Amino acid sequence: MYKKMKLSITAMLLSSSLMAIEIHSGAEAVNIAGKQRMYTQRLLKDYAMVGMNNTYDNPSADLKKTIDDFSDHLSSLEAYAKDGATKEALKKVDALWAKTKASLEAKPDLASVGKLQEDLDALLKASDEATKSFAKASGEKKGEVVNIAGRQRMLSQRMASLYMLKVWGVSDPKFKAKLTDTMTLFKDSLKKLEDSPLTNDEIQGLLKKVKRSFMFFEMMNRSSSKFVPTLIYKKSNEMLENMDKVTQLYVKRDAK
Repeated sequence: MYKKMKLSITAMLLSSSLMAIEIHSGAEAVNIAGKQRMYTQRLLKDYAMVGMNNTYDNPSADLKKTIDDFSDHLSSLEAYAKDGATKEALKKVDALWAKTKASLEAKPDLASVGKLQEDLDALLKASDEATKSFAKASGEKKGEVVNIAGRQRMLSQRMASLYMLKVWGVSDPKFKAKLTDTMTLFKDSLKKLEDSPLTNDEIQGLLKKVKRSFMFFEMMNRSSSKFVPTLIYKKSNEMLENMDKVTQLYVKRDAK
């Protein structure tokens, strides 16, 4: 029963594009734009899982749905964008997404995943710029904290995707540096959220859960052993779900 409930929570989190998304505020726009960053890394994680023929939590179906989610969210953001800088940022995302989408829809291949990772990192960078542009344009005090909390969702998936590629057999000379940078940013950002005046008791409780899950990745980083993909997938989803709840709570907070 617990497992089914966990799966349904993940499905709800990643199926928001099944309903029309109408953005009503700057904070909502930052939240949705920030989720695009997370999708770039979740797509890579799913792609690797499918490539390894690992069916835990049905990554093949999640890969297809996340592709649709990214496209639908991009359309919603383009409809909401008001200033020129944000519109230009979204144009870059659109151009990168067009070619990356085709690669993701092809059969996962170990020989091709290196180039796909580069393309998704470029898409991540463009999506991050778009998110920052929305945060700046919002003019809301909570816009920046929503940006930071939303970025934690992406970092949870980035840690997982980096490990997943390593398990699959991808040799990346920059793996250690990428992982160290990701984990450092995650830990520093977690501290900023804990110290934010917009962080109430409910959010603090969720952040404690995230910190406990993050300890798993810290332990993996210190170990020379290979960890099973299913465990990596599960732990990263726990972090994603809790950080998404945190981000949503910040969106709902009144600016003070």
